[in-house]
This record gives sequence, structure tokens and C-alpha cells, in this order.
Amino acid sequence: MSTGLLLLLCLTGYVFAKEPPDVDCLVVHLKYVSCSWNKQGAPELNYTFQSKFITEKEFRNCTTYMSENSINIGCDQPYDERSKRFIEFSTKLAHGNKTYTKDHHLKDKVQLYPPVNLTVENGSDFNLWFYWNQTYSGCVESEVRFRTNNKKWESNRIITGRQNFCINLPSSSSQYELQVRSRIGSNCGESLFWSNWSEPVVWGSNNSTDTNQINMSVWTPFLYVVGAFTLVLLVTMLLHHERLRIIPIPVPKPSPVFNDIEDWLQFSKGLKGNFKASYNEHACPVREYCPVSESDSESSDGSTFSVTTDQTDCSIPGNESEDQSTPCSSSTSAILVSSQE
Repeated sequence: MSTGLLLLLCLTGYVFAKEPPDVDCLVVHLKYVSCSWNKQGAPELNYTFQSKFITEKEFRNCTTYMSENSINIGCDQPYDERSKRFIEFSTKLAHGNKTYTKDHHLKDKVQLYPPVNLTVENGSDFNLWFYWNQTYSGCVESEVRFRTNNKKWESNRIITGRQNFCINLPSSSSQYELQVRSRIGSNCGESLFWSNWSEPVVWGSNNSTDTNQINMSVWTPFLYVVGAFTLVLLVTMLLHHERLRIIPIPVPKPSPVFNDIEDWLQFSKGLKGNFKASYNEHACPVREYCPVSESDSESSDGSTFSVTTDQTDCSIPGNESEDQSTPCSSSTSAILVSSQE
């Protein structure tokens, strides 16, 4: 009984071992098609590989085999047109008289190389900018991951066509490590496969490529202290030599009604006295009239003509000890004109 069971297991294992290997294909960076058949383990037999796209008439032999322990496990076939991944791709494995064929759809089976030319810098806007380059940028979406001081990774998806990433207001006392990966975006037939992560770039307190910024961060507190000390010393010297006087300026309390503008302006006594009159001026009424009497009668002995002019007195009051009035002007004149023949 046990011998029969053991024989059954051996036969079953032999059958599974003779099962043809499964072939998986992937378009690498839109440059070649890489197919492998070691997913279930290294095959026992050396298979020959052929492939073609549905638009081609005949299968093409493999140009570059991948091997392990002298056993073929994969093949790289040229890929000369980017649009071919949208059509059916067929593969053929053969050993002796046995042939195994399989059809593949490569539209979502594209894997790009990792991005290159990675740079990181502190921009003029005080933000940390991360740049990279990737071929076919118009069809590529990216994903950036970064971590601070070797803590947990944080990931951010970048829209198609963009090849930069910004970290707002980074801390100069922290270390930032960044990586990026890419894949074909949805506008060009989205791929299921991301590229491998790029080499990490580091910025921050342990960044040896940015020594100038590190030196500045070390010297900045020292410069602040020296500047503050110099300012205090200068103010002290000016106060000591009376070159600098602090004169408080009184600010009057505003009032909605300005009864006395002089009180509001706070004039000094001497200046205020200059605005007071030191003399008295009174009005001096003036009246002028000229009565004229004229006689037209003529006598044999002579004729008489008289003119009288009268002006009123103008008085300027003075002190009580003086006279109550002082004549300004007073005149009464009589002109007598006699004519004789």
C-alpha cells in the first residue's frame, strides 16, 4: 500500500515537472521586450524562444538570451515602435518536437527606467525643490517619497508631465532624503508597473554637498548677537556724550469744541503776551461843514464877503489824572473881504 502511494506521488511530480513553463513578458523603457519563463523555478530543459507581433508574418528568433546555470530562463527582443504595445504579441517555447505558444497583451505591461539627474536645492522662495529627468516626460507620471531625519517615508503623487517637487519651508536643522519613481500615465495607456526607486538624494544638516548653507546656519546666531551688542554700545555712547536726547513731545487731548485755541496750543507766557495789544485805539468821529453867507448887495462905499468854516473837536481819552479831553484839531476862521472901489 505504501509502495503504491509513493509511486503515485513520484508520477504526479514527474507530470508537474514536465508541464511547460509559463512565459511572462514586459516592455522595458519602450526599448525592448523582456520575456522570462522561470517564474515557477529554473526549468530543467533548455528551451529556444521565438516571438512576433500580430502584424508580422513570421516568428523571430531570440537575439539575447538570459541564462542561469547554463539554462535559458529569458530573452530580450528588440522593440522598434512604441505603438506596438497596443497590439497582440505572441511567444513560442520549443524543445525538441514540443512547442508551447502563448499570446500577450502588452498595453499595461511597460516598466520605465528610474529617473536620473536628481538634484535638490533651496530656492529663492525658501522652499526645498527636488528635480529629476525622465524620458517621454509628456506621458509619464511620477511618485515622490521623502523622509525627515530617517523617519517614516511620506509619498506624494505627481501629475503627468511634471518633473519637480516642493517641500515648503524646510527646517535647516533637519535632514531630508528624497526618491522618485515613474510609470506611463493614463493619457498614454496607463501601465501597471512602476519603475524602481531612484537613487536617494539628501539635503539638510548632514548634507555635504551644500556646505555654504551649513556654514551660514552656524554663523547666523553669532551675527545676530554681534549686531545687537554693537547697537546697544552705540546707543550708550551717544547718551553718554549727550549726542542723543530723548525729548518727549506732549500730545494734547483732543476736544470736540475748541473754546480757546491758545490754551490748546499751550503757548509760553512770553509768547502769549506778545499777542495782547499794548495800546488803545478809539474811533475819532470827524464832521465837516462849511456855512457860507454871501451878500450880493453893493453899496457905494464897498461890499462885504464872509466865509465861515467849522470843524468839530476830536478828543482822545487818556488817564484819569490827565485832562479828560485834548483837542485834536479846532479851527474857526472868518474871512472878511472888503473891496473898495
